Amino acid sequence: MRRLLIAGSLILGALLIATVFAAVRINAFLHTPVAVNEEGATFEIVPGASFRSVSEELASQSIIEHPEVFRVYARWVGQANAIQAGDYMIRFGTTPVQLLQQFTSGDVQLYPFTIVEGWNQWELLDALHQNANIEASLTDEDWPALLDELDAATHHPEGLFLPETYHIARGTTDRALLKQAYDLMQAVLREEWAGRDGELPVKTEYEALILASIIEKETARADERAKISGVFIRRLGKRMRLQTDPTVIYGIGKAFNGNLTRKDLQTDTPYNTYTRHGLPPTPIAMPGRAAINAALHPANGEELYFVATGLGDGSHAFSATKAEHDSAVAEYLKRLRQQRREGN
Repeated sequence: MRRLLIAGSLILGALLIATVFAAVRINAFLHTPVAVNEEGATFEIVPGASFRSVSEELASQSIIEHPEVFRVYARWVGQANAIQAGDYMIRFGTTPVQLLQQFTSGDVQLYPFTIVEGWNQWELLDALHQNANIEASLTDEDWPALLDELDAATHHPEGLFLPETYHIARGTTDRALLKQAYDLMQAVLREEWAGRDGELPVKTEYEALILASIIEKETARADERAKISGVFIRRLGKRMRLQTDPTVIYGIGKAFNGNLTRKDLQTDTPYNTYTRHGLPPTPIAMPGRAAINAALHPANGEELYFVATGLGDGSHAFSATKAEHDSAVAEYLKRLRQQRREGN
């Protein structure tokens, strides 16, 4: 009997030691950083993947050593069925415990998508279709339905999406991204409108958006936006036609071949500001916040005209009288002819 008691005690002790040893090993595994270098590693969980397949794939990529331990831990904490699909960046120093938290929280890798200032609706749609991280399905015919979903006051999409860099998970739909860009544009427009200068000839936020889009297309120079806004504001106040080429080009649409002719300037369209007074019916591009701010804070002055200088820096010459403007145009044309001769 005594021998049996001694043997039983030895076995129990051995089991206890083995259990403690296993617990120490498991704890060490769970709190030791996984095997990725300092740049980290990307890992994809496909939709519908089981935790077993995920743990085995981690092991096959030599990120973890004990997939079975990882599975047992996930089941023990009740998270094995809570992992979310997506691309993950596993950062240097991440432990298996932290990795499980990352997989279950949906802390996926984000990819940048930039809406560029001055893009029009067709350029935006093309960029969405070309981006491999975006699930793109929209066509030109889908804009009205999407704008209904967004509760927009117009069925014309131009100018409604704020130029900005958005960070998205792979598989984000074009509709989801555009909703984010639309909501942000509305927030920026409301904020800028609330701080606008008084006595402006633009009477609504949408009119401000239209003017901002023209400013966006006229210049990329931060030091000229408010000056160009001032010219347009004064022309509107005096009932002068805006006479701005970008609106004419937009009215021509996809048929524009890059060469704006005298005939184009004389051909009436809703967007031809040489033949019609006031603002065009819609924006002509996606204006950034700086252009919106300039539209609502025009620079003071007497200038009613501007023309490119041709200096190659995107600058313009501003004039208060038609005679001054004609002289500036002549100077621009002279410089252009000289550049062409030198180019030949």
